[in-house]
Formats: sequence, C-alpha cells, structure tokens
Amino acid sequence: MTGFAEHRRVATVALVVRNYDEAIDWYVERLGFVLTEDVDLGDGKRWVTVTPADGEGARLLLAEASDAAQASRIGNQTGGRVFLFLETSDFARDHQAMTEKGVEFREAPRHEPYGTVAVFADLYGNLWDLIEPKR
Repeated sequence: MTGFAEHRRVATVALVVRNYDEAIDWYVERLGFVLTEDVDLGDGKRWVTVTPADGEGARLLLAEASDAAQASRIGNQTGGRVFLFLETSDFARDHQAMTEKGVEFREAPRHEPYGTVAVFADLYGNLWDLIEPKR
C-alpha cells in the first residue's frame, strides 16, 4: 500500500466553454450525452455536467469562461493535441450516427494495433478520439 485509498478514479474533467447552453445542446444532440447536472450557483455561474448515455467513464464539467484568459483557451486546452477519448463498443455505428448529426471528423477511420479510431472536433475545435479498443 502506498498510503492512498485503494479505489480512486478520475470522475470529472473540466472543459472551458463559451456558453453553457450551446455546449449542453452540442454534447446532448451531437454526441448523445445526457445532461446530468445543471445547478445555478448564482452570479451567472452554473455547475453543468454531461456524461455518456450509459453513465460510464468520467463526466464533463462544462465550465463557462469567466474572463479573457479562460476564453483564450476555449477550443485549445491542450495545444492542439487530442484532448479526450470517447470509447465505444461499436465504432461503425457511432461514427455513422455522429457524422449524420454533423460532427466534424478530421480524418477517415483508421485501424491501429490498439483499435479503430478517428479524430473529431467538438463545437469549439477541441480534438477527441472516437475509439473502439481492441479487446
């Protein structure tokens, strides 16, 4: 034992967004996520989380930028690298559904030793992998 609890996980990842409602709409309508929390914190701030429909994995905290420094990071939180990884058990089904809903894929699907993958951009330009891992 290292002095840490045995069961820990990354539960929430903050994503800086321009507007709460436009981000909710995009993640729910285009990616099929579920709005899990939308709590008014006062002064125009909200605690807004979305999760994949099956509830698996980390939730996204949609954090509306509150100043110019935060706004400058919208769409580029990782310097242009893939930021988040959306795992699926059926790549072809999800790729087709997302394409039909207007999600912008930056490349054709490819088969790698670790699985089938394609990079897509969210509404702000953050890069994601849609990936079906090899089992």
